Amino acid sequence: MPPSYGKVRGRTYPALYILASFTSTGKSFLNFHPWRESLPERFDRLIAEGKAKECVLIMPDCFTAFGGSQYLDSPAVGRYETHIISELVGFFEDKMTLVSKPEGRAVVGKSSGGYGALMLAMRHPEVFGHVASHSGDMFFEACYGPDILKAATALGKYGGSVESFLKEFRAARDKDGFEHALVNIAGMSACYSPNPKSKTGFDLPCDPRTGELIPEVWARWKALDPVTLAPKQRANLKKLKTLFFDAGRRDEFNLHLGARKLSQVLKGLGVKHAYEEHGLGHFDTAERWDVSLALLSRRLRT
Repeated sequence: MPPSYGKVRGRTYPALYILASFTSTGKSFLNFHPWRESLPERFDRLIAEGKAKECVLIMPDCFTAFGGSQYLDSPAVGRYETHIISELVGFFEDKMTLVSKPEGRAVVGKSSGGYGALMLAMRHPEVFGHVASHSGDMFFEACYGPDILKAATALGKYGGSVESFLKEFRAARDKDGFEHALVNIAGMSACYSPNPKSKTGFDLPCDPRTGELIPEVWARWKALDPVTLAPKQRANLKKLKTLFFDAGRRDEFNLHLGARKLSQVLKGLGVKHAYEEHGLGHFDTAERWDVSLALLSRRLRT
C-alpha cells in the first residue's frame, strides 16, 4: 500500500495488478535481497523520486503444480482468468478503498506474466483499462518452437513417456534439475491444450519422439497466441487507455521477434500502442519495471 493509504478520509486509490512469470509466484516480488530492490521497494523509490504516483500494488498467486497458469481458464490447472476477473478484483475493492472502474485498474507482468496481462486486458477491457507487458509470450512459433524440439529430445530419458516424466517431476523435492524446455512445454500444454480424457490431463503439441507438430493441437495453442488473437479482439484493444509492451533484442526465447510481430499486427489494425526494444535479454531485466510502474501509475485515474 502507498505511504498515504488510510491517512486521507474518503480517498480512493487506483490498483496495479502485477503478474509473476512461469515458475514464479506473487510472493517472489517481495523477496528481500541486500543488494537488489524488491518490487515494492522499487515502487516506493519511484514515488519518492516523483516518477510514479501512489497506487495499491496487488500481486496474485496463480502458481500451479505445473509451474504456472498463464492466467487462463483450463481444466488441467484451474480457472485463473475467472479467479482474477470475477473474484480477486471484487474482493480487493470490497476490502480496500480502491477505484472501481477500468480507468483506475492496470495489469502488468513479465514473460508468462506479460502474456497474462495482455490476455486479461484484451479480453476484459471492462475490468482493466491499462496494460503493460515485459517480454510477454507471443508469436508461438518463435518462442515455443525451439523448446518443443528440446522437450521431445528430453523426453527420451523417460522413454518418450510424458506420464513417466510427470511422475518423476511430481515426486522430486527439488525440481530445478529438470530440463527447462520439457517443464515449459508440459506446463504450457496444461494451459493451452488441456484434455480431461488424457492420463496427463493435456495433449502435447508434438509427437513426443520426433518433435513434429500435431496440427490440431498446435491450432489450439495458436488460438491463444496474442498475435493470432489481436485481430479478433480489435474492438477491445481499442478501448484500452494504455497498451505498452517491450522486449530485449537478445531475448533467449525470441520474444523480441514476437513483440515486433505484435506491433506490426496492431499497426495494421489501427490499434494505438507503445513498443520499446532494449538491449537486454530475457533475464536480469528488473530495471524495466521502472518504466512500466512509472508509466501505469501516472496513467491510472482516481
